[in-house]
Formats: sequence, structure tokens, C-alpha cells
Amino acid sequence: MGRQTTQHVCTECGSANPRWLGKCPGCGAFGTLVEERVQPATGAASGRAAVPVPLRDVRATEAERLETGVPELDRVLGGGLVPASLVLVAGEPGVGKSTLLLSVLGAVSRSGKRAVLVTGEESPAQVSLRAARIGGADTVGILAETELDTVCATLERDRPDVCVVDSVQTLHAAEIASAPGSVAQVREAAGRLMRVAKETGVAIILVGHVTKDGAVAGPRVLEHLVDCVLQFEGDRYHAHRILRATKNRFGSTNELGVFEMTGSGLVGVPDPSALFGSTHAGEVGAAVGCVLEGSRPMLLEIQALVAKSELAMPRRVATGVDARRLAMIVAVLGRHAGIGLGSSDVFVNVAGGVRIEEPGADLAIALAIASAARGIAVHEGYAAFGEIGLTGRLRPASQAERRLSECRKLGIAAVVVPDGTASGERPRVLEADTLRAAIRSGLAARTEAAVDQSETTEAAVLSAA
Repeated sequence: MGRQTTQHVCTECGSANPRWLGKCPGCGAFGTLVEERVQPATGAASGRAAVPVPLRDVRATEAERLETGVPELDRVLGGGLVPASLVLVAGEPGVGKSTLLLSVLGAVSRSGKRAVLVTGEESPAQVSLRAARIGGADTVGILAETELDTVCATLERDRPDVCVVDSVQTLHAAEIASAPGSVAQVREAAGRLMRVAKETGVAIILVGHVTKDGAVAGPRVLEHLVDCVLQFEGDRYHAHRILRATKNRFGSTNELGVFEMTGSGLVGVPDPSALFGSTHAGEVGAAVGCVLEGSRPMLLEIQALVAKSELAMPRRVATGVDARRLAMIVAVLGRHAGIGLGSSDVFVNVAGGVRIEEPGADLAIALAIASAARGIAVHEGYAAFGEIGLTGRLRPASQAERRLSECRKLGIAAVVVPDGTASGERPRVLEADTLRAAIRSGLAARTEAAVDQSETTEAAVLSAA
């Protein structure tokens, strides 16, 4: 009988080491190595040679996608579920993953296809109560099982069209001597389910946990194995949720889905601009920006607060905006627009919990900060989009026509944009070549005088010093 050995595997990147280390040599994370037993080999490996096929002889056919019955989810997936695909849905506890996927299974079963839910975290009675609350999911088959062999055997025998495994961290393989949820168990479960999906044509959706930092829990190999990774974001104490794809082999990763939690489950929000892009007239520190998430333009309310700092180093706090981008915009405002914020705390928030990543929102962020700093509201019915350069000049944002069309649909009166942006009849387009000119157009008329007065005061202080 061979000697049984152990190895230490990183829970973040999956790299194996013969001994325990405080820092993983693969990814540099601290305290992530856990001990695992190494299963001895049962015999010599054998295989047969295969002949490679030229790519010109491969006949690629477009697989017919399965509509989930939830348009917002279909948008993020790229048109629906692809048969024989493996999808990972991750999110914080209580965000609504199980509720959304049970609604998807109910819609699939009502369309005449077979849907199965494998639950390892909840009892069938708990799932039945949720199904009665959201309605229309009573025909979904349920399997309360955590044994991986039993789950795979059931899928190979019944071959449903869609299967949801809630969650992959609860599955247990008997041949691996470690607890459910460990690196080895999660890796084995994902690998086995991937083979079942490819061989039987079942579209399998895995529910995964997240870490404290919001990343998918488990080894990184889990994200590499699946075809699509969906991130479910949102505060469990707020009504709205955001679904985005961080990996998608069958579609774009730039699409965004918006949901609202109601008494009957999660409901898609087809027009998020009307929800997130509304401001109150005369409100200081609020501006409407038109951002692009994939192929979807959205109007978002951007809020800013500027207050005198009592700290030696003023704070720059960003919620929904990249903190480094905010620091750059604040620096450009002070250097090229005459709005000095060196002794003030700056807080920026995107209403509704949406996260902005594209540079086209720079101009709206700058207008909100300028409005808060000067105490002057942005003109009522105005929106803005454009990228800000370090020289203070504005650069056009991509797909301007789609953004202007969204502004037109929501009744925006005028849009502040960089020079060179193509425009139509409505809404009225106010072009500006520099950030100073954009602030002059977006805020009240006395903003220019306030800026000039601020520059005169700063010059007098410098000359006196």
C-alpha cells in the first residue's frame, strides 16, 4: 500500500504546494493555503492517439438558445441559455439568486421543457413555500441531494433541458477525503458537472458563494471551467439588483440587467433610465449622466457633496465610481476649471447602487462636483456625457447617437457634450471643447462670474504670500 501524502492548495488560485506557506507563491494571497490529501494513483495511465481535424473542415452551427422567460437575464446571457453550457451565478447571501433562478425554472417548465432544481442548502418544503410566493413554479422537479454521484447519475438518466444546482459548495464526492465546500470538492464537482453538461446537452446553472471582497468563492479554476460567470450585485436591504456578466463565451460581457425585488419575486426593470435618471429641480450637487452598459444606454443620477475638511488629508469617497477616476476629475477641476477642492472633502454617489466603469460619465461627475462646490444647481432638464482629459479638454464618448436617443426618449431638454459629437434635432446639444466651457453651459449663468471671482481671490492670496 502506497504512502498517503498531503498537499496544500490555495483557495484563491488553486495552486498546489508540498508544504504550508503563509503567502501563496502563485497569487500572493496570505493565509489561503489549506491541506488536502493526495489520492494515490490506481494504475498506469493509458490513452489512444487522436488525429487533429483542420479548422476548415469544422462545421460550426449556431445552437438554438433557450429563453429563460426573464428578458433581463436573456440580455445578459446574450440571448438566452445555450444547451450544454455551464453557467455560474454568484452573489452575496440574500441578494435573490435562488428566487431569480426558481422563476427561470418555472418559466422554462411552463414553455413545455423539463426543468430540475438540485437543492443542497434548503429543504423541499422551503423551496415549495418560495415557489408558492412567486407563482408558476409548481411544475419544476426538485432533488434534495448533496451526493455528487447521485446528482450526475440523475442528470444523465433524465436529461432535463435546464438544471439549477443550489449551491455548488454543498456537493460532496465520496472519493475525496475533504469537507464539502473545500477546494478539492468544488473543483471535482465543477469538473464532473461540466462533463455531464457537454455529454448530455443539459444547460446547468451553478449557484456560487462570494467572499468578503465580492469575488467568487472557491478556486479560480471554477471560473475557468464554466462558460459564463454572472455577478449578482445589490444591497439586500434595497429593492434593486444589478446582474452583469464577468465572463461569457457566447456573448458580450458588457450587458447589464436591472431587477426589482417585489412581494412576488424579482421583476425585470425594462427602462432603468426612468428609475435612476430622475432628479429634483433646483437640487444642488446632482447631475444626470448618460452612460453606456454594453448596448444599453442609461440615464443615471450622479450626486456629489463638497464640504470643508477637518482632516490634514481631505477625503475622496466614491460609491459606484472608480476612486482613481474621481481623484483625477477633482485634480482637473482645480487645475483647469478654477474650482479648488484641495481643502474640501468630496463625496460622489451613483443613485440606485449602479456601478459606472466607462469614461463617458466623467463630464456628469464633474458637473455634479462643480454644482456642489459652487452651490449652484445644474439647469433643469440637462444631461451630460463625455470624457475628460488631463489637459482639461473634452473627448467625445462612443455611440453618441444611442445616448442622445435615450435622452430624447426621457424628455431631456439639452445635453452638454464635447465638440465633434453628432447631433440631431432633439434634444438640444450644447457642445464644449473644455471642461470650463462645459461647466459654464451646464450651470447657471453666474457660475462664470463665480469662477472669475474665485480665480481673482486665489491670485490675490498668492501675490500677498
